[in-house]
Amino acid sequence: MNKSEVLARIKQEKVIALIRADGPDSLIDCARALAAGGLTVIELTMSTPGALDVLAKAAKELPHVTFGMGTVVNAETVAQAQAAGAKFIVTPCVRPAVIAAGKERGLAILGGALTPTEAYNTYELGADIVKVFPAEFFGPAFIKSLKAPFPFLNIMPTGGVTPETVADFLKAGAYATAAGSALVQPAALKAKDWAAITLRAKEFVAAAARA
Repeated sequence: MNKSEVLARIKQEKVIALIRADGPDSLIDCARALAAGGLTVIELTMSTPGALDVLAKAAKELPHVTFGMGTVVNAETVAQAQAAGAKFIVTPCVRPAVIAAGKERGLAILGGALTPTEAYNTYELGADIVKVFPAEFFGPAFIKSLKAPFPFLNIMPTGGVTPETVADFLKAGAYATAAGSALVQPAALKAKDWAAITLRAKEFVAAAARA
């Protein structure tokens, strides 16, 4: 899957599932549960112990899922994540070296930003999508405000994305959204309640479809 195909899938699904966990044991089962609910674009994070090994195993076992690596803050990790099977890279803030490394390797880059200046700089550096984080403090109105002077930005709010807000974010002009604990609820993950996670994924899919 090339970069254009990855970006098209992100736009089509409208919600990237973000998995954060204390350990790798349940991440593959969680990814399987999310995919069963209709979310097949999944971001793992470097803050998870053994993240690269988990990504490599998950990418092999679930070839129908598009995996990315998040919380990437240095160029070295870009190469490691790609080797493990990542199709996109996500930064939590403006990281020029990460964006450059991703571009060089043909990966889709979702660059973190918050302010208008950061959003434009991330775009100018070559990020394919501007990840507005944390979005919960300003909501869909902030996305709409950013799109007014910067209609060419592909904006992805992260934080505060729920079944109740996802359609509003998309209607405000978001290219896609990303959801973490509101989607993969910590209690369900800890209990390994995969049915609950699948059900929650379906709720997000249905809500996004209303945009």
